[in-house]
Amino acid sequence: MTTSQNCQILKSRDDHTPVVFCFDGDTDDLMFKLRDGMTCSWAKSGEAFGPDKLRARIEPWLTALFQSEHFALLVGSGLTQALHRIATDNALPGVRTSSIGIFDTEIAMEAKRSSVAAGRKEGNIEDQIRVANELLRGLEVIASPKPATSAEQKRVSELRRGLERVLGEFAAAILKGETGLVSATSAKRDTAFNYLVSFLMSFASRSGTRDRLQLFTTNYDRCIEAGADVAGLHLIDRFVGTLAPVFRSSRLDVDMHYNPPGIRGEPRYLEGVARFTKLHGSVDWVDCEKMIRRIGLPFGAQNVAPYLTAPGLAGAGTMQLMIYPNASKDRETAVYPYVELFRDFAAAACRPNSTLICFGYSFGDEHINRVIEDMLTIPSAHLVVIAHDDPLGRIMQTYEKLGRHAQITLLIGNHLGDFQTLVDNYLPKPAIDRTTFRMAELLKARWGAGKGEGGADTKMPTDDGDGTP
Repeated sequence: MTTSQNCQILKSRDDHTPVVFCFDGDTDDLMFKLRDGMTCSWAKSGEAFGPDKLRARIEPWLTALFQSEHFALLVGSGLTQALHRIATDNALPGVRTSSIGIFDTEIAMEAKRSSVAAGRKEGNIEDQIRVANELLRGLEVIASPKPATSAEQKRVSELRRGLERVLGEFAAAILKGETGLVSATSAKRDTAFNYLVSFLMSFASRSGTRDRLQLFTTNYDRCIEAGADVAGLHLIDRFVGTLAPVFRSSRLDVDMHYNPPGIRGEPRYLEGVARFTKLHGSVDWVDCEKMIRRIGLPFGAQNVAPYLTAPGLAGAGTMQLMIYPNASKDRETAVYPYVELFRDFAAAACRPNSTLICFGYSFGDEHINRVIEDMLTIPSAHLVVIAHDDPLGRIMQTYEKLGRHAQITLLIGNHLGDFQTLVDNYLPKPAIDRTTFRMAELLKARWGAGKGEGGADTKMPTDDGDGTP
């Protein structure tokens, strides 16, 4: 199924198939009509409706899903792009392929071949870096018995220098996106971070009796970490330490508790805590002395190189940055530390009574898609896909391929998937809201359950004692 730029795709609640509707006239009016030939249970053909009707359809459904026993959020590049546009009114700077200086033709051909196999039309810089890494390893094997002055050793050195330069440019491009946020005018920067805080807290606002939010991202930048700092959201990851945190495979199920006043022996989970995993590494992760360290790289720094010269990072360079892409093959996921990261993702997603939200993720990573496919073999698991668009059709192709349509919710389009619109209209309240449910119960007790959809007098879920349904 494909849609035009002004059409939206919604599948929620009792929808048997995705419902496609389009703007009715001027997009500024925010009025919609079902696409010709489309039928559904909640809108009539030719009837105009707006965000209010959609909110009554979407927000209660998402609120219920957000209170699943196990809850995970997978964030793709769409989040960084949305934040950058809010702060700067410009698109996020793209990262183009660059000449390595040797074997450029062969690398470009293999990058394109592998990208087409992964469902993308053209190879990108991530494909280029991955192929160059594979080629470098092969050349090193061939050159290992040769003398240092041999042609084979010279090719290895030239390829390594070119790859190191390209990796440096790649890291600089990632940091440029961060710089756009911090260098924006204070009003726009505050707006961007306010939306980011509301977005994160809509997912992380779970009471201490619930399993923690499991937050995953494929992004290399630190926008989520910056938003968590502003929100006061504590992120628990696999890194241990203060000055130079070290990645640990032996991470126990550490959490944060507190003792309520006057109560002994009954510690409770602290609110405002989430578990965090960066599936593809980060611009501030460095492989040094057989350990993965997180260096003190300021958010929005101009260049990573000066921060690799600190004591304790001897021999570290851009070749040691753990931002190695893995867009079409599973080779990297079998290598430390990626095997630990993807194990965390599979363990978090593939559980009964779980919900996985995908925001700004284009379903271009087969190793992630396979985990999602396995997750949906569990009947009580649910997948929610929120995206601004689907230009290559990968999301809908994956939807058809997965087959478990009753376990999938879709919000796709430049309205439903717009970051600001989503936060303003459709995401649950970014707080642990006990008052709303108490009010709903009071109204229900006084006047009984009404027939309205999504109103305060409708039948509400049973409260489990902590203020959440």
